[in-house]
Amino acid sequence: MNIYFAASIRGGRDDWSSYLEIVQQLRAFGNVLTDHVGDVELSAVGEDIGDQKIHDRDLGWLRDSDYLVAEVTTPSLGVGYEIGKATEWGKPVLYLYRPTEGRRLSGMIAGCSGVTLREYQTTEELHEVFEEFVGVHQPRSAVNEA
Repeated sequence: MNIYFAASIRGGRDDWSSYLEIVQQLRAFGNVLTDHVGDVELSAVGEDIGDQKIHDRDLGWLRDSDYLVAEVTTPSLGVGYEIGKATEWGKPVLYLYRPTEGRRLSGMIAGCSGVTLREYQTTEELHEVFEEFVGVHQPRSAVNEA
């Protein structure tokens, strides 16, 4: 099972430690194609491989994924684009949002039907969220293998 994890990179890396914890938890449910998003070495500058390569590589990973898990607390144009593509392609999408004072979740994200939105305060709460989400959205290949 392949999981695409999306979170802010160029939009701000203030939550990178949460991203790392989320990636570590998601590994219990499958292969995290984008585990570099939680890397402490990754700054808001992003990767130095060229924007076209990032775009094409990431869309390939997204296409190959069974799920998109997106941490949407820090707004990111790239994450919004990935969410749009995943919903267009019919992939199950889980939003993780940590409410903070003075910040509201985008109406385009919160109002998107057919996705799952879960608010959280600490990453320790997320294991149960992941269990529930994966249980509801088992990919056909995993169901056939069982």
